[in-house]
Amino acid sequence: MSPSAVKEEERPMSAIRIDARGLSCPQPVVLTNRAIEAGATNLDVLVDNEVSKENVLRLAKRRRLWASLRQEGPDIVIEIAT
Repeated sequence: MSPSAVKEEERPMSAIRIDARGLSCPQPVVLTNRAIEAGATNLDVLVDNEVSKENVLRLAKRRRLWASLRQEGPDIVIEIAT
């Protein structure tokens, strides 16, 4: 295996960031679902309310995707990976 191949494999995949702050449901779910259907494998979905958070998490669960939460100031970031 060449050194350049090793470097490529070790490089973390960057996530697509979806800024759904200020949007009411179902918009955060629709944006997230479109990104998944378009082939995105790593997403960071920013939301600013509990309803959007719960609905995006439900989408991830329904699609059997890995998801985790983290707080960024007042915002909630939902990390989703396929």
